[in-house]
Amino acid sequence: MQHVEQYLTTNASRFEEELKTLLRIPSVSADSRHNGDTRRAAEFVLAQMQGMGLTAELVETAGHPIVHGQWLGAPGAPTALVYGHYDVQPPDPLDKWISPAFEPTVRDGCIYARGATDDKGQMFTHLKSIEAWMKTVGKLPVNVHVVIEGEEEVGSDNLDKYLDDHRTQLKSDVGVISDTSQFAPGVPAVTYGLRGIVAVEVTLRGPRQDLHSGVFGGSVANPVNQLARLIALLHDDQNRIQIPGFYDDIPPLSDVEREWFAKLPFDAAADLQKLGIDSGWGETGYTTLERRWARPTCDVNGIFGGYQGEGPKTIVPSFATAKITCRLVPNQDPVKIVKALEKFLRDKCPAGIKLEFTDGHGCPACAVDTKSPYIGAARKAIQAAFDAEPVMIREGGSIPVVATLRQILGIDTLLLGWGQNTDNLHSPNEHFRLADFHRGIRASAHLWQELAQVKRA
Repeated sequence: MQHVEQYLTTNASRFEEELKTLLRIPSVSADSRHNGDTRRAAEFVLAQMQGMGLTAELVETAGHPIVHGQWLGAPGAPTALVYGHYDVQPPDPLDKWISPAFEPTVRDGCIYARGATDDKGQMFTHLKSIEAWMKTVGKLPVNVHVVIEGEEEVGSDNLDKYLDDHRTQLKSDVGVISDTSQFAPGVPAVTYGLRGIVAVEVTLRGPRQDLHSGVFGGSVANPVNQLARLIALLHDDQNRIQIPGFYDDIPPLSDVEREWFAKLPFDAAADLQKLGIDSGWGETGYTTLERRWARPTCDVNGIFGGYQGEGPKTIVPSFATAKITCRLVPNQDPVKIVKALEKFLRDKCPAGIKLEFTDGHGCPACAVDTKSPYIGAARKAIQAAFDAEPVMIREGGSIPVVATLRQILGIDTLLLGWGQNTDNLHSPNEHFRLADFHRGIRASAHLWQELAQVKRA
């Protein structure tokens, strides 16, 4: 590792300049006006892979291209599949940025630009660590596939097909993704669990048109009233979800995990204060972190119907709609949950109302065995780079590709976040601490050495 470490130190400034070059490319996958820019970002990543000695190609899809690079020169050693994305969120609102979103600017030790943390900066750490090994040692201690896509921010529509079509070529032992965060500044983390999600839309329809509430009120069912009633029935007074069978398949949170969470440097009261809230809420019997990471939810994300303008309008609305998502925990089946939710709402729907139910996207939750030797390797690598033992955490959000890698390739994924939750991901003034950028590169470089010590199953 000595030569690799020296290479990282010597080339640190160049790494930053190359990252700035990538960040200047406005690869907004959701905006077709930037299709050319998105392709330029893919070509930049391709050139990086080729320049460090990987066999690499640009894979055309029905949307934005996927970049695949590989080095398979370590027979008998584990194979890691590194995943990342080069597309970014739209920069709006532009007037909230202190410096332009696509003009990378360094302030107070941070690099500010759209994509700095999510995910160009974090993805780039793995490219630079691979480069360091290839340029100094001439080889890696493990085999690698690097898959970088350009549609993560718009649903990864073409990734599943690519992985399925190339499952033999991409055969690996473990996935590596850096698209999460440390727990806090100076507190690096290995994320071993993510919640899943299902999303649905429910519309209640009553009369064929809005009606005068003085003439018809009280004699026909009001869709807005009835939707509010159905929503209220989703939780009891202990904030437990009332969908039959919702909790049936969930294993209890272990004492070890509850102890891990309790020891984290987290002040629930201070956290609520930052949010402008004076009291917490949630399922009785669980702490804030347990609720956020390890318990399922059922949330109304939006509700609309009836008159929305200024002043009163005395009507019985003709319809009302709610958008609902459930965050899921391991062992919950998204298909089963959606069917149970639909049945619950239809069973409770009153006469005189027609219920329309639309099933949206979804993915299962996932959790990695914390005793896995791959987790152990990641902890050692992070300890070496950050000079701090990483904590073990879950996260409340969903990263669908993690479930995809398990379903299609049969592998678990190491979620190794180098950024912070406060880096303004998806918001104006997104940034990445340069110290964390370089520590992430070092941790990645150590990871390849540590994974090489793992005996393949």
